[in-house]
Amino acid sequence: MSTAERLAGTLYGVGWSTVKKLPEPVAVRLGRTIADLAWKQRGKGVRRLEANYARVVPDAGPERLAELSRAGMRSYLRYWMESFRLPAWSPERVTAGFAAKDLHHLTDALAAGQGVILALPHLANWDLAGAWVTTALRTPFTTVAERLKPESLYDRFVAYREGLGMEVLPHSGGSAFGTLARRLRDGGLVCLVADRDLSSSGVEVDFFGDRARMPAGPALLAQQTGALLLPVTLWYDDSPVMKGRVHPPVEVLVSGTRAEKTSVMTQALADAFASGIAEHPADWHMLQRLWIADLDPAKGPA
Repeated sequence: MSTAERLAGTLYGVGWSTVKKLPEPVAVRLGRTIADLAWKQRGKGVRRLEANYARVVPDAGPERLAELSRAGMRSYLRYWMESFRLPAWSPERVTAGFAAKDLHHLTDALAAGQGVILALPHLANWDLAGAWVTTALRTPFTTVAERLKPESLYDRFVAYREGLGMEVLPHSGGSAFGTLARRLRDGGLVCLVADRDLSSSGVEVDFFGDRARMPAGPALLAQQTGALLLPVTLWYDDSPVMKGRVHPPVEVLVSGTRAEKTSVMTQALADAFASGIAEHPADWHMLQRLWIADLDPAKGPA
């Protein structure tokens, strides 16, 4: 284990053990202070965030991009402060912490016994949205987590999400897809963060005018199981309540090859994600390379 990995594990451990004990106003101020310090240092993550925002808001000049990246870091740290504190929130606090538009797309399908896939980008706090589903809707669901290093950090994330009522499967290992398909065929709910491909089998999509790769899993699962595929976008505003929208279902095509169907459906997901990101760009926490043209290390910060 590298020194950086040990440090990451230690810092996250301190966050979960300490931040959840702070009064909420103190945690909010702490998150904003950390965000501003990180933004001023302009490390690789901040520079990549700003470069990504330049694609989302192509007419933004340097001053506007700087404002966006600062707001983006504050949003990102709000996500972390909330996530560190979520295990200590009461059911009433979780239920009051999120409000969703067009929720009927989800609740009607679940009431009919149909499996549902919720696909989200890295907007606002997807963990809070998940905790709200298990708490307010009393609906458990299955998700997939990227294997993090050190292993202790991955184990901590799994325990954290399981404590919020989620079944968590590892992204690597090859068995996640089959388990997700079984849950969906049984009328269950699956939630997947799906705006960044973590494999070598991503689907190319047009995203803010350039090519990117997004995971094929949501579209393939919908095709194979008959589950409803629903894009979801989230955002923060000036209130303590996070907002969200459940978009209309992505249609499963009746003709074409599996690859053709998957391509069209994944593009529809990308379009729904783009609509939410364009409305609330500062809440998109994409501090990594996403577009194919940016994957060349010679092109700039990671």
